[in-house]
Amino acid sequence: MNETRASSLSGIPLAVLFTIALLFCVAGFVHGALHQVIGILAGSVILFAFFAFLCKGFFQVQPNLGVVLLLFGRYAGTARETGLRWTNPFLTKRAVSLRVRNFESSKLKVNDADGNPIEIAAVIVWQVVDTAEAVFQVDDYENYVHIQSESALRQMAQSYPYDAHDDGKPSLRSHGDEITAHLRDQIQERLGRAGVQVLEARISHLAYAQEIAQAMLQRQQAGAIIAARTKIVEGAVSMVEMALAHLNEHNIVQLDEERKAAMVSNLLVVLCGERGTQPVLNTGTLYQG
Repeated sequence: MNETRASSLSGIPLAVLFTIALLFCVAGFVHGALHQVIGILAGSVILFAFFAFLCKGFFQVQPNLGVVLLLFGRYAGTARETGLRWTNPFLTKRAVSLRVRNFESSKLKVNDADGNPIEIAAVIVWQVVDTAEAVFQVDDYENYVHIQSESALRQMAQSYPYDAHDDGKPSLRSHGDEITAHLRDQIQERLGRAGVQVLEARISHLAYAQEIAQAMLQRQQAGAIIAARTKIVEGAVSMVEMALAHLNEHNIVQLDEERKAAMVSNLLVVLCGERGTQPVLNTGTLYQG
């Protein structure tokens, strides 16, 4: 079922017309009562009741609001023209907001693709684009949006690891744009049947579950330390190579393999050590301490 446009008339001219008609009926009733004319009295009462019933057809449409009209249970269309409108008084009316809305899901505890328990939540921005589907395809479209969004978030979280152990492999923590697009598509697939469009879906909370948070923090710290030391060693080796090359190029000193090894060892200790080193002065020859 898709939304169709309902037929309605501008309410202001009709409101003026019905007001005049009601006043005319009141005047006729007063005239009939004063002169005791039964026909005028009965006619005034009947006309007053008729126009009063027609006034039930008035309704207001605010900006970004759709009014779904039903005629004895049958869908008669949706009115989106703003202002005071008038339609068949037998029609029942239900207002549906077309404004952009958002909500934050509860923190879900799920297992990621590696089986690690994590906590995840998301902010969903959505709006109704088809009032007929929102009202008639699902029982309560607002509750439907909340439940299906959390279901899609849970399924998405199970499809990716929290951290990527292989370069280029997407993860929840490192590939935000890809994860956001996947989550939005998953939610839209579920909510499309309810006439809802998902404008944005972003992760608002992401963390390891408490029972493994400390262990995972230690693993992350160990990885950071290893990465830092790798950079330090690479830089130290480069500096040692540069030092040896300059010594050979300018013939400053000739070193045999044993002394080169000692020099390399000392330089690496100085460059890679975490604490400051204390120099030892050699007052003898190169081969005697």
